[in-house]
Amino acid sequence: MKKKKTKESFMQGVFILMLSQILVKILGIVYKLYLTNREGFGDKGNAIYSSGFQIYALFLTISSIGVPNAVSKLTSEKIAVGDYKGAHRIFKIALVTFGILGFTCSCILFLGAKSISQNFLQIPEAELTLVALAPSIFFVSISCVIKGYFNGRENLKVTANSQTLEQFFKTILSIILVEIISITSGVDTTIMAAGANLATTLSTILCFGYLYRYYKSIKKEITLEIKSTVKHQPTRVRKTLKQILSVSIPMSLTGILATINKNIDSMTVVRGLRNFLSGEEAKIQYGILSGKVDTLVTLPMSFNMSFSTALIPAVSSAKATGDMQTIRKRTSFSILITILLGLPFMVGMILFSEPILKLLFPNATSGSFIYQISCLSIIFIVLEQTICGTLHGLGKMMTPAIALGIGVLVKLILNLILIPINPKDFILGGAAGAAFATAICHMISSSIQFKILKREIQLKLDYKKFIIKPCIATIVMGIISYQSYLCFLHRISNSNIATILGLIIAAIVYILMIILLRIFSEEEIFMIPYGKKFYNFLKKLRLYGERRTAVKSTITETKKHKSLQKTRL
Repeated sequence: MKKKKTKESFMQGVFILMLSQILVKILGIVYKLYLTNREGFGDKGNAIYSSGFQIYALFLTISSIGVPNAVSKLTSEKIAVGDYKGAHRIFKIALVTFGILGFTCSCILFLGAKSISQNFLQIPEAELTLVALAPSIFFVSISCVIKGYFNGRENLKVTANSQTLEQFFKTILSIILVEIISITSGVDTTIMAAGANLATTLSTILCFGYLYRYYKSIKKEITLEIKSTVKHQPTRVRKTLKQILSVSIPMSLTGILATINKNIDSMTVVRGLRNFLSGEEAKIQYGILSGKVDTLVTLPMSFNMSFSTALIPAVSSAKATGDMQTIRKRTSFSILITILLGLPFMVGMILFSEPILKLLFPNATSGSFIYQISCLSIIFIVLEQTICGTLHGLGKMMTPAIALGIGVLVKLILNLILIPINPKDFILGGAAGAAFATAICHMISSSIQFKILKREIQLKLDYKKFIIKPCIATIVMGIISYQSYLCFLHRISNSNIATILGLIIAAIVYILMIILLRIFSEEEIFMIPYGKKFYNFLKKLRLYGERRTAVKSTITETKKHKSLQKTRL
């Protein structure tokens, strides 16, 4: 019963986070569509907005990115052995530590905004965006500690709700502030970009307010748990702080490298493109890469993030009790879902790149080839997310950072070589070169991490199930959906409707292929929320159940009988 409950709670947490990420991404696309299509903003506004945001993300990574996962891991380990007092002590020390660090980073970004925008980014217009974003670093830092504490308690609903609320407020406030600024300033792109980033700061403050109120509402429950602790071993503040930092620093290092990966583009794309483009045209190309393309390509990562978030406390608690079988089951199932998410997104976006851009960005449709090249990185990034979460849960903190570090170094070299080349001379020159370099970076990183993970937990994957069948499902989906799109395009005058119908057919065909190929085992179907009802439905269709089992048993018995005859002979 305990194992069943644990398994269900793990998948339920993943499902809640996944739904939250879907809502977050939809809301994110809404305000990104609004900004890109807004008169006076467009690709140039995206360049200013994104360049400032990437520097902000770097400071944010230093002060908080590894924090929720680190606090989650340490808290779950304490709770697994009944030490609720030790878990809460980790939470309090982390809250003070990262609150101070976040405040320091906020001050540095606020005071150094002018120098950073002029000297590092070479986009002076980004100064106001950095000033607008600076205060949010402090609030995100302390919010991350609270999220990590609740994740460690396997209360992922709090994180899901806070993420959704934050994105909702960010979307609404971005639209309101940009509209007010455009009316009062006469469509000033620089001030509009700063206003959009100010919405980020306001939304993080409101998110912190929600987390604080929730914590206060269950304070009595936490107090009772602390009083019931019997296995607490008192430790000094210095020792606890050292324990937190020994986990959070390597985790933060992975996040820092991921942010540096983005900042490599912000610092090299505009510089490199100036070899054959004017300054304004170079900014527009960077805006396409960092604005439209990045928003769309990160869509599957948002869905998959739920696995990497849930795996850290789940694997940590299983390791604390020595349950390696549970670790292998959860890891292999998470990798399977990751592959089944990543492949169709990658192929679908490559095939429908131009129609998608026309559908979503009617006032700024350029960049389909850059988009296609960027899509090559999708499968590697989502695998990297899942594997990284498992390795962190196992205590292998530096492995993902080292692997990503190698990838980032390769990306930097490729950026410096490819971006200054005119695309007319070489197809992967210019901004497309930066996109290709990103794909290579994550391919290297995910390959290294996967090899180490296999060795650590003796993970054995069925290549037919994990590679061949998903590839067959994806290829069939791609052929049928794109041919359907071309067919609709000839019969329907509105190309946007043809695109939507093509994507709907792609989703339906892919789901049907997963079922027909029987990629999931019966046990794995039961792991999915509402899996029992879904299994009973498939059983009625005779796709799973007694008939299949009987056939399988007959085949097995026949093989055994033949083997026995050979032995006798």
